[in-house]
Amino acid sequence: MIGLIISLIVIGLIAGAVARLVVPGKQNLSIPMTILLGVIGSFVGGFLGYLIFRTNSPLSPSGIIGSIIGAIIVLLLWTRFGNRSRRA
Repeated sequence: MIGLIISLIVIGLIAGAVARLVVPGKQNLSIPMTILLGVIGSFVGGFLGYLIFRTNSPLSPSGIIGSIIGAIIVLLLWTRFGNRSRRA
């Protein structure tokens, strides 16, 4: 159980960091928010991977790539819709 949580945090950090590097512009996110972005992106990527490829292996290379793609999608949605309350 502890191993799963640690791997989820590490993969979340990697996916979130890569997503923040890929998406242009400034994102005001702390390291814990980057990890949360990666973890949520991992769930999104895993769900999309399951829908497209009918696979459910989070630690395979396609799972890590899916986590990064999911984190990019979540970050794009966050930058588009998440900061509206601050702008108004």
